Amino acid sequence: MAHYRKPLAAAVALNTAIFVPEAIAGFEAGSLSLIMDSVHNFSDELALVFLYLAFVLPQGLSRNLVRSANLFSSVGLIAVSGLLIWQAVDRLLHPAPVLGLVPIVMGLAAAGANWGIVCLLRRPGRDNAAIRLAYLHNVGDIFVSLAPVVAGLLVTVMGRYYFDPLVALLVAFWFVVSTLRAVIGAGEELIWPEKIACGHSHEERPATSSAG
Repeated sequence: MAHYRKPLAAAVALNTAIFVPEAIAGFEAGSLSLIMDSVHNFSDELALVFLYLAFVLPQGLSRNLVRSANLFSSVGLIAVSGLLIWQAVDRLLHPAPVLGLVPIVMGLAAAGANWGIVCLLRRPGRDNAAIRLAYLHNVGDIFVSLAPVVAGLLVTVMGRYYFDPLVALLVAFWFVVSTLRAVIGAGEELIWPEKIACGHSHEERPATSSAG
């Protein structure tokens, strides 16, 4: 399983290296769009850590870990998105200064980090359905991380601070809707993750064949 663990460990490290600076920069710059993306990357961090542990621990524990990762990341992302929607609405009603250059730089860095994670997970994702889901998720994250870049550019060019909470609001709504659709659509796979493989060899064959 080392050929799965190494890229997953590297993906966890790379994701950590971006979501922490993103959160700090978002608070310092007053950018809700950047904070929104850092929260999203943090939820990815939890999922990646649990997925890595699923390849290290015994089968029974790994199933519980993947189940917990699926549920907690989904519920947590919806809850935090709801909080940030409230904050974004308040910012739209009472605009606050935003340092537009910060979300531009950090958003580009986050997109680059997500691209790096995609490269790390591409090869192992061909043979394991659970890793493939993480790979596909991070492909989408490349574009999500560009949202703060758009917000920063609009703030810088137009000189209107409300563009940042407006972008954050749109992204938060998208997170809530897409997460709810994923939870409803995935159904049993979220509750019984062994159906998409937890990293043990005897489970990988049916998962791979069903994906094809």
